[in-house]
Amino acid sequence: MRKLVVFTGAGISAESGIKTFRDSDGLWEEYNIMDVATPEAWTKSPELVLEFYNKRKAQVKGAMPNLAHNLVAELEDNFEVRVITQNIDDLHERAGSTDVLHLHGIVTQARSSVDENLIYDVGFNAINLGDKCELGFQLRPHIVWFGEDVPNMNRAYELVSDADILIIIGTSLNVHPAAGLINDAPTKSKKYLIDPNEIRVPDTDNLIMIKEKATTGMQQLVKLLN
Repeated sequence: MRKLVVFTGAGISAESGIKTFRDSDGLWEEYNIMDVATPEAWTKSPELVLEFYNKRKAQVKGAMPNLAHNLVAELEDNFEVRVITQNIDDLHERAGSTDVLHLHGIVTQARSSVDENLIYDVGFNAINLGDKCELGFQLRPHIVWFGEDVPNMNRAYELVSDADILIIIGTSLNVHPAAGLINDAPTKSKKYLIDPNEIRVPDTDNLIMIKEKATTGMQQLVKLLN
């Protein structure tokens, strides 16, 4: 089976009602993102950071996978599919995708604030001050914040560099290092980019752009692949 990698951003989950950061002028609801999504923010005000991510959890819990998520999952019928996502929701998994790599973490997990290898599945339960890891230190969201390394990037590079087909959905390709993944696909591979916005991309061979929102674009793409 041909190897197909799907790289998704906030745009695929927007149609499920999950707000996107890039559409909010640096504010996510009433929060300035730099006050809740940096190591400095955690040091300064862990209560505010936990409040923010507990609200994200509630939002994700109430959301459902949309048609785009479902169509990505159905690609496994005909391809060897790997999903790489910048999203911290679990909608790909709930839609049925079986191999999902979360570049920026996921809201259903917590980790130790001192040992990044101590990761716990907490589901949609809130993380509160006083919730501690087995070493006795405060739990934090298992999220990659601005200014932190992205541990799964090397694995993402490996997957993309071996892809026969690369599909990019709902990302501005502005957030690095993830934005550079398109450059790692083999020259001969087929590449598709689905997004309703104007996306600046480097000169890329075999790239087809579908200027539609995720659900509409995925329906068009499935026809192309067939």
